[in-house]
Amino acid sequence: MNDTFSLTLTRQQGFQFLVSFSPELPGLLVDEPPPLGKGEGPTPNQLLAAAAANCLSASLLFAVSKFKQDAGEIRAEARCEIGRNEQNRLRVSGITVHLTLGRPAADIQHLDRILGQFEEFCTVTQSIRHGIPVAVTVSDTAGSVLKQG
Repeated sequence: MNDTFSLTLTRQQGFQFLVSFSPELPGLLVDEPPPLGKGEGPTPNQLLAAAAANCLSASLLFAVSKFKQDAGEIRAEARCEIGRNEQNRLRVSGITVHLTLGRPAADIQHLDRILGQFEEFCTVTQSIRHGIPVAVTVSDTAGSVLKQG
């Protein structure tokens, strides 16, 4: 199955652009931080980290749901590292995502199978990993680390 979509960016002022996803969805104002922009919207780097964290969260929820389990409130925190390449250009050098299940691990059946497969469902992260390292950690509400890597 091949799926395609398109979106449109329209410059508003300075380094601000309005992202239009579709007529049914509200637009999203994106911006660069000072001194280039005004910092009045997320940056492209923040959007990339948010896309990875969102996709991983949805993939974890999907994997838990396949086993008819309840993950509770899933929370994701993403950290994006920016560094310079050999040409001294700024690049995303890594993304770290920490997912927290909303329930204790003991309350979720088949958790080992869920943790072993959920990342494979994440289209965005698996695509990003071809060029950027992405580390994923999963813990439960008690703070127990269930998966790290």
